[in-house]
Formats: sequence, C-alpha cells, structure tokens
Amino acid sequence: MRYGIITSARNEAGVIENTLRSVCDQTIRPVAWLITDDGSTDATGEIVEKYARTHTWIRFNRRPVRKERSFGSKAEVVNLSFRQLEGEKLDVVVNLDADVSFAPDYFQFLISKFEADPRLGIAGTPFTEQGYDSSKDSFEGDNYVAGPCQAFRTSCFQEIGGYVPNRAGGVDWIAVMSARMKGWTVRAFPEKRFHHHRTMGTAERGPLHALYTYGEKDYYLGGSPVWEIFRVLYRMTKKPLVGGGIALLLGYTSAAIRRVRRPVTLELMRFHRRDQMRKLRAVFTSALHLHRIDSFSLTE
Repeated sequence: MRYGIITSARNEAGVIENTLRSVCDQTIRPVAWLITDDGSTDATGEIVEKYARTHTWIRFNRRPVRKERSFGSKAEVVNLSFRQLEGEKLDVVVNLDADVSFAPDYFQFLISKFEADPRLGIAGTPFTEQGYDSSKDSFEGDNYVAGPCQAFRTSCFQEIGGYVPNRAGGVDWIAVMSARMKGWTVRAFPEKRFHHHRTMGTAERGPLHALYTYGEKDYYLGGSPVWEIFRVLYRMTKKPLVGGGIALLLGYTSAAIRRVRRPVTLELMRFHRRDQMRKLRAVFTSALHLHRIDSFSLTE
C-alpha cells in the first residue's frame, strides 16, 4: 500500500530532528512527506529544509510567522496538504506531529494492519511520554488513536470530511469519533509505541494550563458531566496531585457557564456520550467482579 505523511510544525526546533530521523529510517518510506512550517519563530524551517535537500520525497512549505499556536490552522494545513497529495494515489495518509519518534518498522507495522482489515479506517498505537504509557493510564481504550500520529485510510479521511477546523483543539478527536460513528474501525494496536517528546497539550503553556484547556475541550466536544466527574476524581490521583483534577474541573465548568459553542453535531455528541457511559459501565462491572473475587478469597 502507498502511504504519505502530513506534518504541521510550529516552533519544534528542539525536537523535530527526532521525527525527521525516525521517518528517514523507516523500512518502508512514504511516497511523499509534506511538512509545513506553520508560522514558527525559531529554526524549525531551517532544520526541515536541510533534510529536504537530501531527501527528494520530503516537500517543505512555509507559512507566515504568527504569534500564537492555532489548532484551527493545523486542521487547515492538514486538509490542504491532503488535497495536494491526491495525485499520488495514496492508500493511507498519516497526520504526524513534529515531536514524536518511533522504531524503524513502525509504519510497516501500521500498513500491514490496513492490508489485513479493509474496514480499518484509522490506525495507530499507544504512546509514551516521560513516566507515562497511554495504554496503562488512559480512559480512552484501544478504539481511540491519539492525535500525534494518526494513520487514515484515504477513503475514511474523505468520508469524514478531513479535519474540522477548531481554534481550541480537538480536531483529532472529532476525526476519530466521526469515523467510528460512520462504521469505520479505529484501533490503537498495543504491540508498538511511539514516543511523545513533550507532554501532550503543553506546547506554549504549562501543565496546569494544559489541564484547564482539556477540561474546556471536554465540554465543547460534548462530553457528559457524569463522565467528567469521574475523570476529575481520577486525575486528582496523578501529578500534579489534586491540582490537576481541579484545573480540569475548572476548565469544564467555565466552558459550561460561558456556554462555549460546540463544534460537533448533536448526533456526534450523543454518540460520544453513549460511548462514555459504556466505558463507565465496563469499569464498574470490572471493579465489582474483582471485589467479588477478593471477598470469595477472604471467606475461603
């Protein structure tokens, strides 16, 4: 299968060579890799240009410098790049952030999964950060593919209409949920990992600010308040202890009070909330089962 990569990079000079080296070392290289410097104020563009001069399949674009990071701009870059790659007749297109790294057979592994399952619409893997593994410490499960590395079957990307531009973020989540709602399989395969070199959501902001914005995002993406309560309680057990959960709660309630406009359809919001309730039931059922086993063991 033929695959291509799209990357929107902004102020990634300190980490982007990890990504460049990882892709260049792949056992199966992409047909093309479109990298757009989305208004960087550092040396990101110069680093990419150095690699593009020696790898003809790397294509580089540069957008005007701007002061702030914008997820809406990222969506626009990805959608535009996808249209630019249409002439390549790609089977799979990958949205890849510029702050990740992975093993040389990473994309060969993902392509094999698309070849094995014609209904696989979005594929990826769990990821690691410093002291964190998303497969062990996340509510999302294996039917969610994290935004830093999302591989789309081209027909799936077309059917969901690409990324929905949203200045506050969540474009990768909307894509995943839209694909699932339309009947595509979405899977994060646990056999491999990619490494995220910066804590998710902390680009140009601190950890507590990032958690506050995640709380806002949970609201405007249509998340259930019941789900959010349990997420806040769970987050309070992680670093930063208590404060992280409070920041998450403040973000959600602030967005609810301000009635922030939701960029998702009512249909998608209902699908999302049903999915959250299903996950909660699964968690409680599992906990009850373990409690019964423990009680039985104590009475023996």
